[in-house]
Amino acid sequence: MSVDEAAADRPVSNQYGQLVGPIVATELPRPRPDGRPLRGAYVEAHRLRAEHAAELFAALCGAEDEPLWTYRQTTRPISIDQLTDAVLAPMIAHETSVAYVFSPEGRAGEGVAVLHPIVPEQGVVEISNVIFARSMQRTRAATEAIHLLLAEVFALGYRRVEWKCDSLNEPSRRAALRLGFTEEGRFRQHLVTKGRNRDTDWFSIIDTEWPAIDRRQRRWLDASNFDADGQQLLPLSRH
Repeated sequence: MSVDEAAADRPVSNQYGQLVGPIVATELPRPRPDGRPLRGAYVEAHRLRAEHAAELFAALCGAEDEPLWTYRQTTRPISIDQLTDAVLAPMIAHETSVAYVFSPEGRAGEGVAVLHPIVPEQGVVEISNVIFARSMQRTRAATEAIHLLLAEVFALGYRRVEWKCDSLNEPSRRAALRLGFTEEGRFRQHLVTKGRNRDTDWFSIIDTEWPAIDRRQRRWLDASNFDADGQQLLPLSRH
């Protein structure tokens, strides 16, 4: 951040001697994401539809996938209909959100995420309801999936992207920090999930941070950062 940019972010005094925030230069409201296909080198993201239920059930809902559902509001679906009714339909039905299905390396859908809530009047979006199959976790496709969402939102001029998770969900916390989100704090006794208390941790990336984070993610995702077996040469933290 330049000296001029830093100064622009500082509070200023109003006519009463009170400190107030700087004027926001971004024109609001921002346009809503339209759900267009997002294509990367390792994964494609398409608007989630009911017809994706069968492939997502196969990827996410086997008995061995029980841990994927620990921190979610719903238990592991045991049928395609249950997955559709309890999980996918609410994601699809929100008129003010955009749900994506992720297909890595040309395969069927192995993950979902939702841009919800989207608040154009404030220029804020949350990436929520992220769930990746075990085959997709800790892969280039998983990192690129979130990168594609971040790039889409910030290209539309949004000021802030949020990530929230159960404070005990260490994989989600690690993912947020690895991707460049800043930890903001903890909402204590925020929710009740399956009868248990949930404290929620909040993370964010803001527009002034995104260009540097974007460059780091792109360098990590570049083919030159991986060997012939697809193993990273340098971790994201080193870029």
